[in-house]
Amino acid sequence: MRPTVVLVHGLRTSHSLWRRQVEALEREGIPTLAIDLPGHGRRIGERFTLDGALSSIGDAIAEAEASDAKRAEAEGVTPGKPYLVGFSLGGYLGIEWVACNPGRVSGLLAAACATVPHPIVMHTWRGIAAVIGRFPDRGLALNNLAVRLFVPEPGANDVISGGVALDVMDDSIRALLAFTPIESLRRIEEPVLFINGKWDHVRAHARRYLAAARNARLVTIPGASHVVPAIRPDEFTRELLAHYREVT
Repeated sequence: MRPTVVLVHGLRTSHSLWRRQVEALEREGIPTLAIDLPGHGRRIGERFTLDGALSSIGDAIAEAEASDAKRAEAEGVTPGKPYLVGFSLGGYLGIEWVACNPGRVSGLLAAACATVPHPIVMHTWRGIAAVIGRFPDRGLALNNLAVRLFVPEPGANDVISGGVALDVMDDSIRALLAFTPIESLRRIEEPVLFINGKWDHVRAHARRYLAAARNARLVTIPGASHVVPAIRPDEFTRELLAHYREVT
């Protein structure tokens, strides 16, 4: 029996980011659950909080466990544990959730989140976001222009189509300051796969992450910048599938 893959998007994006991965996994007969974090996608209008985001992952894992248990009972086999995938903000959240919930997942893929958040960088980002948020469209056109410049189609449409979360920037950036990913990784016993794009600006501490994790592997995908699942979807999915098959 193939356990469910739970997919967690990044800041401003949504479940639609994962379209290519969901299609590929479902062709392999692997169930998927691509969630929306508070204030994102189908939940735009909600307030983003760290507790709410972590609870959303917990709810998704519980849903996957229940679904997998039901399928396993029908097949007369023992259910496996869900596999968790997080990108950017979702990767930071995934690391924190797995560290606080040992034994619940078979493995973790943490993509594009290999820099320890620093107050100077985060507060500078907050200031820039606050200025952009005063634009008449709250920065929607600028966001979409940047996505279409750096993410080739159809990936750009996947990033944007589920909705762009414009009102949760400050809450999300402040939440990032609460993360201590190096310390959290030291507590994780489950296998971890780190994936970064070669040109990703959020991979400065990739080697520190790898050294902190007990059972981990690092993959760097050539030609990709930050939004690696959409920029290099085939390569990303291939690495995801290989790790999933290895640990489930």
